Amino acid sequence: MRSAWYSLRPGAWRDYVTLLHPPYTAWHLSYVAVGAALAPRWRPDRMGWTLLAFGLALGIGAHALDELRGRPLSTQIPERVLWTLAALSIAAAIAIGVVAAHRWTPWLYPAVAAGGFLVVAYNLELFGGRFHTDAWFALTWGAFPLLTAYLACAQRLHVSALAAAAFAALLSHAQRRLSTPVRELRRRVHDVPVAARAAALEPVETALGLLSAATVMLAVALVLARWT
Repeated sequence: MRSAWYSLRPGAWRDYVTLLHPPYTAWHLSYVAVGAALAPRWRPDRMGWTLLAFGLALGIGAHALDELRGRPLSTQIPERVLWTLAALSIAAAIAIGVVAAHRWTPWLYPAVAAGGFLVVAYNLELFGGRFHTDAWFALTWGAFPLLTAYLACAQRLHVSALAAAAFAALLSHAQRRLSTPVRELRRRVHDVPVAARAAALEPVETALGLLSAATVMLAVALVLARWT
């Protein structure tokens, strides 16, 4: 059985596609677009740079670090390549954040520092896994991207941004509560027949796929509304 419902057959370039967790990365990058679209002033250039930074840190860096802990995706990517991907992508994301803070608003400096810390602490389960919890996932992967994008565009936070961040955190928490048992059943439960596991997984994984697509479409709708 595949390690994830979206994973490709192991080997070669397919491992790098699987490493990105495409539907989940798209889901969480959508929060960046939502945050930028909700800002009072439409700044697509700032949204683009923020998307790039989070794409590097969360899409590549975080997932490379995660794969280093026990190979949950069963990829064949060498360990040194995973470390290199993680270090370069996270460093590049931080560099983008520092330049953005210098040019746009110094309020981004704390966000850059927090993001750099959380992406490492969460995925490497530092401090005894204290930051590797449902609540921290909801904040780090949900609320944080949305608030950072809003702050980059608006240079301040408004109550509407906090309400949107709550939406992102709650939806991300729901994602985590759905995906955790699915992951355990796929990767660690071996005394249940494959057919039975597939039947149990199908409705939950279909729901996860639909939620991912729905969040992406919400982000697209908000961006198009600002662009027209």
